[in-house]
Amino acid sequence: MSWLMAAVYDRFARESNKACLDQWRAELLRDLSGAVLEVGAGTGATLPYYPKAVKRLVLCEPDPHMRRKLQAKRAAAGAKHVEISDASLEALPATPASLDAVVCSLVLCSVPDQQAALKEIQRVLKPGGKLVFLEHVAADNKPNRLKWQKRIEPVWKHLTGNCHLTRRTEAAITAAGFKIERIERESIRKALPIVRPSIRGVARNSS
Repeated sequence: MSWLMAAVYDRFARESNKACLDQWRAELLRDLSGAVLEVGAGTGATLPYYPKAVKRLVLCEPDPHMRRKLQAKRAAAGAKHVEISDASLEALPATPASLDAVVCSLVLCSVPDQQAALKEIQRVLKPGGKLVFLEHVAADNKPNRLKWQKRIEPVWKHLTGNCHLTRRTEAAITAAGFKIERIERESIRKALPIVRPSIRGVARNSS
């Protein structure tokens, strides 16, 4: 189904991007600097929001259909300095403790093993380096919505590249040894109700 996801993703997310996601991405990325890697960069929704203080930017996207769209968006932006990699979160293209920040935008919902993914992020981050995250999560404060998330999730995962609706990503980040520096919990406007609950913020590599 990956070719279909790549074909419809930008259109599917357009209204939410305009309503809130683009603003959230800009706010999250504006203070980044140095060497930065984004995992699961998709079609490149974050690309316009990286500041000039980022001296090296690597966008990782293992799906070939998404990556073609990402490459086209990089070309349209004239961002030849931006590196694109086909690496997955299981094996990031960076040496240990070499990165100032890692960005996860709507990707930790779909990795096979969140703890393994977060440990890999921790491996490549410098001590005190930033994990910048924007993720949809389980609707723990809305029991009825959570029930629907659980009911729909088995089919949803099959159709959307292993995207989970009920992950508790904040707890996973903490359990992996990161210290959450700031976090905001807000509904993703214009999104389907089952993917509206979200968290966003910055965590520090405390290892």
